[in-house]
Amino acid sequence: MNQSINRYLEEVLDRRKEQSLYRYLQVNDNLVDFCSNDYLSFARSSVIREAISQASKADQLTGSTGSRSISGNTTYAEELESMLAGFHNAEAGLLFNSGYDANVGLFSCIARKEDTLVSDELIHASIIDGSRLSYAGRLRFAHNDAGDLEKKLQHVRSRSTNQAGNIFVAVESVYSMDGDIASLKEIAAVCKKYDASLIVDEAHATGVFGAQGRGLVDHFGLEDEVFARVHTFGKAIGAHGAIVLGSEALRNYLINFARSFIFTTALPVHSLIAIRCAYEQLMSDSFTTDYIHKLIAYFKRDFQTSGDVFLIESTSPIQSLVIPGNQRARDISRQLQSRGFDVRAILSPSVPVGKERLRISLHMHNTMDQVGELKQALNELLFA
Repeated sequence: MNQSINRYLEEVLDRRKEQSLYRYLQVNDNLVDFCSNDYLSFARSSVIREAISQASKADQLTGSTGSRSISGNTTYAEELESMLAGFHNAEAGLLFNSGYDANVGLFSCIARKEDTLVSDELIHASIIDGSRLSYAGRLRFAHNDAGDLEKKLQHVRSRSTNQAGNIFVAVESVYSMDGDIASLKEIAAVCKKYDASLIVDEAHATGVFGAQGRGLVDHFGLEDEVFARVHTFGKAIGAHGAIVLGSEALRNYLINFARSFIFTTALPVHSLIAIRCAYEQLMSDSFTTDYIHKLIAYFKRDFQTSGDVFLIESTSPIQSLVIPGNQRARDISRQLQSRGFDVRAILSPSVPVGKERLRISLHMHNTMDQVGELKQALNELLFA
């Protein structure tokens, strides 16, 4: 073994520790969950667990045996894609193994060298990585600013037609770090004006917003104005995987060119069953998201802030409390964990310097009392 390489790795890690940037894995089984993306508590639902168990009793392979283009395709997968496309009011859809895979696959192949990708400055890392793998030109616009987006599109369209090519605009409907909602109507109108194709990542809206959790594109009636949507299943749906929704032509294009789809083993049927059972719970007459939205309103009510500590405006389950400084944010997180609350710090460079924060996630399994106790603990730690 080359020991000099290990020494180099250790030196790099030591520098991250000195800068309070070092990431480590932890298991906090006995803490109150205020950090997971299991907003609807589907990952711990006994109803869904039993439905998965019953649906899995039929003879099924335990593995998928290969990529979908070779041996891993199933009737179940294709039926699930049709079901999800219908539920989300889309023409067609293609399953991917994760939201990351979906975004990397979509953005790396959809734009050519003569095309341009324009994304919100706070767009998810998976979209950034996918865009970097394409040969397209890339621009950013100010967060959630339709006016700045228009300036960027004017700039691209001011070039000759051959240079401009196709334009793709990427946004999240609910931003994963801030929890705020995109100005989708205004952004869609600007895209239409400049003949740009809008792509919306619905990861943190799926299940939480829109009729029966269809997302914000559906909520605002923008299905016909959006070129592609990405719905992931590892958050409120409580499963794993993702689907890219759009036209039948888009589905076939991705089957042919999305490398994260072509060159990976397909999801096994038991994973697909989990997705279907979760969606069936969403569609059931007994299910409602009223409680999670009441919990969000209660958390925000009379929330104490001061000076450089403030809560980013959000009506989603993601409530981000800005506490500038990596070490400061991390210290508050650790003190909350010592009091029984699983709250994690989000540090720069994952967020901009000076915008380090506690990312507090609210869930159907949190009680009002637990939320009240968390607010009291934050007041004591930050303002006592």
